[in-house]
Amino acid sequence: MTSTRHKSGTDRIREALERINAPFDIVVNIQGDEPFIQPEQIKTVIGCFDDSQTQIATLGKRFGSMEEVENPNSPKIVLDNNNYALYFSRSVIPFVRGAEREGWAAHFPYLKHIGLYAYRADVLREITELPLSSLEQAESLEQLRWLQNGYKIKVGLTDVETVGIDTPADLAKAESLLSSR
Repeated sequence: MTSTRHKSGTDRIREALERINAPFDIVVNIQGDEPFIQPEQIKTVIGCFDDSQTQIATLGKRFGSMEEVENPNSPKIVLDNNNYALYFSRSVIPFVRGAEREGWAAHFPYLKHIGLYAYRADVLREITELPLSSLEQAESLEQLRWLQNGYKIKVGLTDVETVGIDTPADLAKAESLLSSR
């Protein structure tokens, strides 16, 4: 038996995926700015592939306040009725007509994007060949390249809060969280 120390990174990843029953044709990618992803969130993303139409999967979590929704460093997701992403934006979308802005969250379930992705292996190979898209360049969100090219992104929903690190204030929040553990 080979010790963990002598196993390749690929072997360790395969073993971790086996422990959570992930199929080997699924590739999981946690972005470096999301160091607090939890195992149950990985399971949720992998569960998106129970739907055979899923090509790419990611996570969304309902925002807690309108102030959080308005933060351009927290991308928003708008879903279709089957939990596939219609669009990602740094702007507050959708606009809730006929309501005061501070009350919009009571009228619409705004979702925050959490930077955890999973891909079917063949899709991952395809999307790495795609050129930058106009939507991606406008919003600085890579998932818009995939949507603009017709790929479907299934969004698993989570209630687990993570601390994404996009700004110096986020880093301070993450350091505080780590020191309290």
